[in-house]
Amino acid sequence: MKFIVLALWLLPGIIQAQPSGSTTVTTDVCVYGGTSSGVIAAYTASKTGKRVILVEPSHRLGGLSSGGLGFTDIGNKYVVTGLARDFYHRIGTHYGKLEQWTFEPRVADSLFNDYAKRGAFKTLYGKRLTRVNKNQNLIVSIELENSAGDTTKKEIIKAKQYIDCTYEGDLMAKAGVSYTIGREANSTYNETVNGVQLKNEHQFPDGVDPYKIPGKPESGLLWGISAATLAETGSGDKKVQAYNFRICLSNDPGNRIAITRPANYDSTRYELLLRYLAVKTSDNLGGFLKMDLMPNHKTDINNNGPFSTDMIGMNYNYPDGDYLTRSVIIQKHEDYTKGLLYFIGHDARMPGQLRKQMLEWGYPKDEYLDNNHWTPQLYVREARRMIGAYVMTQANCQGREVVTDEIGKAAYTMDSHNAERIVVNGMVKNEGDVQLREGVNPYPIAYRSITPKSSQCGNLLVPVCLSASHMAYGSIRMEPVFMVLGQSAAVAACLAIKQKSSVQQINIKQLQAELKNNPLADGSTPDILVDNDDVTGVIKEGDWKQISNGGYGPSYLVNTVSASAWVQFIPTIRKGGRYRVYLYCPKLQKASTITSVELFNGIKSVNTIINVKDMGVTGQTSGEWLWIGDSSFVPGKNASVKISNTGANGVVVADAVLLIPAK
Repeated sequence: MKFIVLALWLLPGIIQAQPSGSTTVTTDVCVYGGTSSGVIAAYTASKTGKRVILVEPSHRLGGLSSGGLGFTDIGNKYVVTGLARDFYHRIGTHYGKLEQWTFEPRVADSLFNDYAKRGAFKTLYGKRLTRVNKNQNLIVSIELENSAGDTTKKEIIKAKQYIDCTYEGDLMAKAGVSYTIGREANSTYNETVNGVQLKNEHQFPDGVDPYKIPGKPESGLLWGISAATLAETGSGDKKVQAYNFRICLSNDPGNRIAITRPANYDSTRYELLLRYLAVKTSDNLGGFLKMDLMPNHKTDINNNGPFSTDMIGMNYNYPDGDYLTRSVIIQKHEDYTKGLLYFIGHDARMPGQLRKQMLEWGYPKDEYLDNNHWTPQLYVREARRMIGAYVMTQANCQGREVVTDEIGKAAYTMDSHNAERIVVNGMVKNEGDVQLREGVNPYPIAYRSITPKSSQCGNLLVPVCLSASHMAYGSIRMEPVFMVLGQSAAVAACLAIKQKSSVQQINIKQLQAELKNNPLADGSTPDILVDNDDVTGVIKEGDWKQISNGGYGPSYLVNTVSASAWVQFIPTIRKGGRYRVYLYCPKLQKASTITSVELFNGIKSVNTIINVKDMGVTGQTSGEWLWIGDSSFVPGKNASVKISNTGANGVVVADAVLLIPAK
């Protein structure tokens, strides 16, 4: 009998009960964390033919992307590639468009579950990490327990490669990989906006009193204000930028549940909101809630202003906290947020028009059905950050340092929410908010930034809690980028298995080629993109000015004179067939309402006029893809799309062309 048990143990993929009461499963790739990055990583690895297990401590896939963050932080759509682009195209299909960047949580939830179904990988829900077993610098296995705290049954996963896709970096930390928490001093990486920063965004105006009894320090500080003193600008600390919930509400009377007084409600937590509104009045909720509208009468509400949904200074113990500590912090954030919504709508001290507006909204009946219509996902903006083989810094974000081992791009503003609320010169002030756009164009992210130091771990990749300074992380930490990095990590892990090497030793050029040539991980024909910055695929004639920021990719071209001018985009068709052809149009003031376009498929030309007058731009995007026609193309570089200023009545733009294989 013992011989039979041993034989089953040696068979890959077989789950077998062990004498200790644990079960063990062997696999090729183990992805820990079912965030958007984790789902894409598991799907990618599975599509390569590898055995994959995705472990998700909760019972929901998609992380923030299915947890309320429907107003996608993009930066520049140019950086959204591969399966990340596929995700937003599938969102678009649901809403009857090419792509969509604003969406309901339930729609994203359905799509992530569809990736899991199509990927056919095994998903373990409700399991969380307790231990990592290593042999020298390699992870041999990980041990799991039920997330509910039942420790009677352990599960052990033995994999060749591991990918940590959690927002917290738990697998990374338990594997003994170096990491940091909080803010580095500016001097650490020669930066200018790291560390302590007292700036004007999301800031209290002068004159807001911090004391329970105004003017009387002896009465004590109002709730949410720290007694700490302001440290030197640019100095480092372990404080963490604020977390919040991205709130989905509905104003559809048939799909809303009234916001009632929550448990643990304490109106004194919101005194600062009243004092703020007394100094800076607002006639609508947008004065302190960032209420972005989603389809079907719903919202994605984010922090806005000095007192809002961010629970400043209440998360310092979260990144390194045990599961109990984190659950308490999450519950306190939920209590605070639900209490804030109730306070706005019901406290008699709130301005009447704001109470009336708040009462128009309620929890959506058709969202989060298994969690009382409230998102289970706290917005963990930043927790642990690996100190890996390469650290991304402000110099990377601003293009002063450019890596060659690129596995994706980022383009968002260097962004940090406030980290503390303190008293400065007798007034309440927030500290830590930074929003630096200057010099940030699409920039490459290093493969080395998702790999630990080789001496610490050779079979682990970390695409979410990657190696970056606080401010560089603030630019990279966007959901579409996490998806891109998750896909890159999965391809790298599979290459490491194939090449029988550590993740640090894989062939980078082979990784980059696979990401470029097989962007959907299924061998399908890739989209063909020609950007105006692709010098080998663009010919221009006439007076064109190059503009940075605001378009697709690093720049776009504009023509403002009447003399004849045109730009010709020449795609390289590697696989002949029928394609849908799109033109990218940034939303500009004084733009020509018509654009003359000539589509040449290598045999014949079709001239068309694009009317951008009624183009709607939804979400954080500079423009939209406009369809210019379908055509059959043969392999080669004979085809082209020519944009001209013929008949223009304003600024003409030439930015990018996209060919998508017709289905």
